[in-house]
Amino acid sequence: MASVVEYKGLKAGYHCGYCDSREGKASCGMWAHSMTVQDYQDLIDRGWRRSGKYVYKPVMNQTCCPQYTIRCRPLQFQPSKSHKKVLKKMLKFLAKGEISKGRCEDEPMDSAMADAVAGDFALINKLDIQCDLKTLSDDLKESLESEEKKKGNNSMKEESNELIQSQDIEEKLGSGEPSHSVKVHTVPKPGKGADLSKPPCRKAKEIRKERKRLKLMQQKPAGELEGFQAQGHSPSLFPPKAKSNQPKSLEDLIFESLPESASHKLEVRLVPVSFEDPEFKSSFSQSFSLYVKYQMAIHQDPPDECGKTEFTRFLCSSPLEAENPPNGPDCGYGSFHQQYWLDGKIIAVGVIDILPYCVSSVYLYYDPDYSFLSLGVYSALREIAFTRQLYEKTSQLSYYYMGFYIHSCPKMKYKGQYRPSDLLCPETYVWVPIEQCLPSLENSKYCRFNQDPEAVDEGRSKEPDRLQVFHKKAIMPYGVYKKHQRDPSEEATVLQYAGLVGQACSERMLLFRS
Repeated sequence: MASVVEYKGLKAGYHCGYCDSREGKASCGMWAHSMTVQDYQDLIDRGWRRSGKYVYKPVMNQTCCPQYTIRCRPLQFQPSKSHKKVLKKMLKFLAKGEISKGRCEDEPMDSAMADAVAGDFALINKLDIQCDLKTLSDDLKESLESEEKKKGNNSMKEESNELIQSQDIEEKLGSGEPSHSVKVHTVPKPGKGADLSKPPCRKAKEIRKERKRLKLMQQKPAGELEGFQAQGHSPSLFPPKAKSNQPKSLEDLIFESLPESASHKLEVRLVPVSFEDPEFKSSFSQSFSLYVKYQMAIHQDPPDECGKTEFTRFLCSSPLEAENPPNGPDCGYGSFHQQYWLDGKIIAVGVIDILPYCVSSVYLYYDPDYSFLSLGVYSALREIAFTRQLYEKTSQLSYYYMGFYIHSCPKMKYKGQYRPSDLLCPETYVWVPIEQCLPSLENSKYCRFNQDPEAVDEGRSKEPDRLQVFHKKAIMPYGVYKKHQRDPSEEATVLQYAGLVGQACSERMLLFRS
């Protein structure tokens, strides 16, 4: 299934939630009717980000608070002193019900709300985003059918796949909102769904092998280790418990065994964002109530601004098509809610996208009554550990994207505490270690991080005529489409879009033009 997007162009001069400027914010955006995980991965690697189905990219040299894409490298990640404090605080609470005073000095991950959303969400609601979905889906269905006729002698199997795809498109595009009733109040039984509270179960034999391999790895110089990995042995991220003279790993600190008499039980469940999914459906009402409580307490939202429609549009509707390739992670790729269940009730939900190369953090909301647990930091550390766990099976999935880093906004600088991390150069789209970027950011809000003055954007749009357009029930290259265009502004719009998404995405995604 191809990505289908509708480019909305530049929106400048709207309110910024970071510096409170009345009209300093500027971004380009598009409405994604559907999107493949690979296209979204490539887009976030060019500075885009999604809020619900709206995908936007700040105009970095124009916006009041430049937003740099930040990613952490979980495989080399070492928890800081304050991270360890948060993990120990959670263990004490679970084991003995101890509630420690004092806040963690790292700003919790929940500011991610202000990230993107505050100003952008108001903008999204104002925009005339919903094009006529019904006609779009019918047109796309027809164009797929006519492509079929052209192929003529295709096998029955391909035809049935094509039909299923067009029905999928119709379902997805035909209804702006989920068509199912969502008022199911049953709580899932403990143990259902992927329980991420525990490290993957492993046989004793495997553990012995693992110890032997780790011993070997410790004896080998670093260079030889790469060869060892190349033979298909990925170094396990669940090593046996560290000896007392070695610092504890992130997993040691998270998965430390609790006494039988533990005061509380925490279970982390990964639930696909889909009204077709029974677990998502059965926990929806509890999850929604938590969101309302969080928005009103933490962000002082009035009740009418955190209704079911806003919640669904912003955190439950995703353009990402779920994919389950054999070489991918067991849970597949797509959008998920990572639910934190404490003694049978949800106290936090991390909204994440699992993509070919990363886990991308979208948002976190939690029960303000549990603020003392620093759930923002705790969930970020759990998501880093989760990325390491996914890497065990899918070795290209090795990054944790934390959204945007805004150096000019003190509230957002905490994201730089998860080291090692990199920032995306806004001109050449290469990743640069954050330490190298900070001195430049002290001098100027907007910076090109790539030090090579000759370097250019390698993924830039070089052949705009090959861009795919979806127009009047047909899919065609831009080179063909432009011959029938009279409107002089149309070319400027399409070329602006091509420049922002890059050559690869422009050739794969379908740009809807009415």
